[in-house]
Amino acid sequence: MIKMVAFDLDGTIADTILFCIEAFRKAVEPYAERPLNEREIINVFGLNEIGMIKSVLNSHHEEAIRDFYFWYEKLHVKCLNPYNAIQDIFSYLNSRNVKVALITGKGTESCNITLSKFGMMNKFCDIKTGNEDKPNKADSISRLLTKHNLKTDEFIYIGDAVSDVLEARKAGVICLSAAWGENADVKELERINYQNIMYTIKQLKEFFRDNLGDKNNV
Repeated sequence: MIKMVAFDLDGTIADTILFCIEAFRKAVEPYAERPLNEREIINVFGLNEIGMIKSVLNSHHEEAIRDFYFWYEKLHVKCLNPYNAIQDIFSYLNSRNVKVALITGKGTESCNITLSKFGMMNKFCDIKTGNEDKPNKADSISRLLTKHNLKTDEFIYIGDAVSDVLEARKAGVICLSAAWGENADVKELERINYQNIMYTIKQLKEFFRDNLGDKNNV
C-alpha cells in the first residue's frame, strides 16, 4: 500500500526549468566573462544553485549567488502557476491518507521562492532540498523512509529527469517518470524506465486511482 508520494519540483510540479537556466546564465555570465550554453548549465543540474555556481566559477561565488536569487525571483513571472491539476493530485492523495512530500535538487532559498509564488508552502508533510557538493535525492528518500517508518514499497518518487530514476533506484524505491514537461528526455526515460512512465498528469491520476482502490473519485 502506498503511504507516501514525494514529488520533484522543476519540470514535475511546474514548468520552471527554462527560467531557472536563464536566471543562472544572467547571474553567472558576468563573472565567468564568457557565454554559457544550455548544455553546460544542465550538466550541473542535480546540485543546488550554490553548488552549480561554484562548479562553473572559480571566484565571485557570493556575488553570483546573490545575483542568482535576484534574477530567479524576477524571472518567476514566466511561471506563475504549477501544471494544471497537479494540486488536485495532492488533495486526492491526502484524502486517501497518503502523505505528500517534496524532494528537489534546488537549494532551500530558491525552493521557498517558488513554493511561495505558487501558494504551496504548506502543501507538503516534509521538504528535502539539494546539496551543493553532490546529488542527494537518494539520501533524501532514505531519510524520509526512516523518519516516517516506511518500507520501500510504501513510497513512490515522481520526477522528470533520468537522474531521478537512478537516485530512486539507489534508495530502492520506484520512480514514476513525469514525461509531461517540455524538457523531459522522453526517449531516454523510455529506455531506462519504460514500465513507469507517466506521459500526462491525467495518466498519473489514473495510476493512483487504480493503486489506491478508488476508481470513482480522482
